Amino acid sequence: MLNVSNLEKNQGGQVLYKNVNFQINPGEKVGLVGPNGAGKTTLFRMIIGEERPDTGQISFPSKLRLSYFSQNVGEMKGHTALEVVLSGDPELKQLQQKLRAFEQELADPNLDPDKMNTILEQMGDVQTDFEGRGGYDIESRAEEVLTGLGINPEDHHKNIEYFSGGWKMRIALAKVLVMRPDLIIMDEPTNYLDLETIIWLEKWLQEFEGAIFMTTHDRHFMNGVCKKIIEVAHKTATTYSGNYDFYEKEKVLRLNQIKSEFKRQQDSIAKDEEFIAKFKARASHAAQVQSRVKKLEKIDRIEVPPEEETIDFEFPTPPRGGDDVVIIKDLKKVWPKDNGEHLVFEGLTTTIRRQDKIALVGVNGAGKSTLLKVIANKTDATAGTAQVGPSVKLGYFGQFSFDVLNPERTVLEEIQSVLPQASDGFCRNLLAAFLFRGDDVHKKVRVLSGGEKSRLILAGLLAQNNNFLILDEPTNHLDIASREVLLNALKEYEGTIVFVSHDRFFLNELSAHVYEVDQNKIQIYPGNYQYYLDKKQSE
Repeated sequence: MLNVSNLEKNQGGQVLYKNVNFQINPGEKVGLVGPNGAGKTTLFRMIIGEERPDTGQISFPSKLRLSYFSQNVGEMKGHTALEVVLSGDPELKQLQQKLRAFEQELADPNLDPDKMNTILEQMGDVQTDFEGRGGYDIESRAEEVLTGLGINPEDHHKNIEYFSGGWKMRIALAKVLVMRPDLIIMDEPTNYLDLETIIWLEKWLQEFEGAIFMTTHDRHFMNGVCKKIIEVAHKTATTYSGNYDFYEKEKVLRLNQIKSEFKRQQDSIAKDEEFIAKFKARASHAAQVQSRVKKLEKIDRIEVPPEEETIDFEFPTPPRGGDDVVIIKDLKKVWPKDNGEHLVFEGLTTTIRRQDKIALVGVNGAGKSTLLKVIANKTDATAGTAQVGPSVKLGYFGQFSFDVLNPERTVLEEIQSVLPQASDGFCRNLLAAFLFRGDDVHKKVRVLSGGEKSRLILAGLLAQNNNFLILDEPTNHLDIASREVLLNALKEYEGTIVFVSHDRFFLNELSAHVYEVDQNKIQIYPGNYQYYLDKKQSE
C-alpha cells in the first residue's frame, strides 16, 4: 500500500538518513520511533507531500485515501466544532453537492425520460461512492468521535473560537478519524489528552480497519495499537515485527549480534593484515599477498551503531521527615461559579505516610489538580485541613511550572540558580542525567522545547533535597526516553510522591496507592494502578 524505497534526505547540509526502505501493508498498524531530531516528522511530511526526498521514492496507489494529524492544527474559525469535523473530507462534500444537483434536476416535471434515465444512472454511481465513503452516517460518526474525545454533545454546535488550544487539537483529531481513510498518519495523537480519552482512542484505533502510521511518547498506547515498529536512527530506518516491548528487546539482541559479527570480521581483517605485512616482501608469496589485499579492498565492513549515551547519577538522599507527611481531615473544596458554587470534592480524611507513592486518577475536570494545589497550599481548602508535617520539605511541579524559568539564562545558569551551593560538576552531571549533554547546557531557556523545559524543572526539583514531591502531569511534553529517565529517578527517590499522569506505564510502575477523584468524592485503593483497574473491573 505504502512503499518507501532507497529514500535519502539531507537537512542543513547533513545527511538525515539514507537508503531507507520499508512498506506498510493494508490494515497494518505501525509505530515510528527514534531520538529527537532523527527525522520522524520529516518522514511524515514527505509521505503527505509537504516535503520531497533528495533521492529515492515514496509510492502508493493513486486512489489511496490518506489523512494526517499533526500538532500544527492551523487556523480554525468561523465554524462549529461539528462543522470543522465534517469538513475533513472535501471529496465527500463534492459528492453530496452532486447528489443535491441530481435531485433538483429530477424534480423538474418536464424532464425528458431519456435524460431522467441518464441522470438516475449517474446518480447511482455517485450514491455508491458516497455510501462507500460513509456519507450517509458521517454526521452520527462525527458526533460519536467528538464525544469519545471528551467534547460533550452540548458543545458540538459551539463555535470553534469557544475552545482552547488543547480542545482544538481534539477537534482536529476527530476530523482526521471521521474521514475513514485507508491510512492515518498521526504525529503525537495523545498529547493534550487525558487518560480516559487516551483509552477511548486506543480502542478506536484497535478496531479501525485501515492502516496506521504514528509516533507517540506513550509506550503503553503504542504497545496497545502497533504490531510493527520502524526505528529511525543512525541515518537509517530499521523494521521490527512486533510492538514496542518487542522492539526494545529485539534491538538489544540485534546490537549484540552486530557486535559479535564486527568482532569476527575485525579478527579476520587483523589476520589478513598480519599476513600481508609478514609476506609482502617475499616473491614466493606475492600471489597470496595480492589476493588478500584485494579481499580487504572488497570487504563490506560492518559498522557498530553508536550506543545511546547513558549516565548513572545518584540523587542526594533527602532528609528524613516524620512518618506522617500530610494529615488530611474532612477536606472539602468548592470553586465559585457565576450562578453559585461548584463542589469539587468533600469528606476526604486520610494520612499520607512517608515514602508513599500515590497516583491521583479521575476524569478530566474531576479535581485532581485542585487536590494537589490544596495539599501544596497553592489554594485554600473550603473546609477541613491538609496539614503538612513540620519536617517536610515540599517540591511542587504544576501544569504551569514553565513560568518559574528565566528565558534569558542558559540551561546551566538556570540549574545553578536553583542549586546555588552545588558545584559545576554536580550541575553538569545532573543535567546530563536529564539528557542535557555537551553544548546543550549552553542553550538559552527561551529556545528550549516544552519537553526540554519540563526536564530542566524536574532536574532541579529532584536535586533540591525535597522529601515530598507533588507532581501534576510531569510526563507532559516528555518523549519515551525522558519519561524513563524521570521514572527511574522517582523509583529510587526515598521521599514521598503524590502525582497525576496520563501515562499508564508510568502510573503502574510508580504508584503504590491510587486515589480516585470521582463524583465529588475521593476513593482510596491500597495498591498500584493495575490493582485499581482490576478492582474497578470487579466492581
